[in-house]
Amino acid sequence: MRHMAELYRRIAVLACFVCVLVCAGGCETVAKIFAPDDEVGAVDPVYFEPRVRPGVALVVVVSAGGSAQPATMQVQVDQNGDLTLPLLLQSPVACDGLTLDALRQKLVKLYSDYYKQPQVTVTFAPYDGRGVSPWGTVTVLGEVASPGPVNMPSTMDLTVTKVLQAAGGLRPFANKSNIRVSRRDKDGRKTTYTIDLIEIGEKGRIEKDIVLRAGDVVWVPETWY
Repeated sequence: MRHMAELYRRIAVLACFVCVLVCAGGCETVAKIFAPDDEVGAVDPVYFEPRVRPGVALVVVVSAGGSAQPATMQVQVDQNGDLTLPLLLQSPVACDGLTLDALRQKLVKLYSDYYKQPQVTVTFAPYDGRGVSPWGTVTVLGEVASPGPVNMPSTMDLTVTKVLQAAGGLRPFANKSNIRVSRRDKDGRKTTYTIDLIEIGEKGRIEKDIVLRAGDVVWVPETWY
């Protein structure tokens, strides 16, 4: 019994010593390791100016110095990110990643070789949810019926439940309580959210149904039971 008491005493002393070392130089690190998953509330939509990208349809209107008959053209950006206009321009216009205003300014400069004080407007063609969305996409992978990219609507209100529905719904062995959403910020920092559809549905926690952003990846794992 005396030996056992001495052993317990040494273990207690060693544990205290380790705690002192940890708190002296690494309490924050240990806290991060053992901290529970972040509680994720509702994430407000992030509204940003959409960009021209391959596959997007545009409406370009060109007029010269107040001409009564402007030329209206509906064109599509090709897979190289170029735009070929049937009126006067002889070579494709590189436009991938440009905002509408940046593209408009570029076209004004180009059309100045043909028109005096050209007036140019550029808008996105009416978007019906098909084709390529100028607002980007969310990628859905794992246990869904149709994995792949899902177009972001212009309202920017695509939530996890909406994107899963757009991907054809969950497969029979999908893990509904452990859906992962991965997001990378502009600085490259990655954030991961865990979404529990059972909690959202059965408990009515709709604030947990986060609003997605273009570029997010939604992973639906397979359940093991």
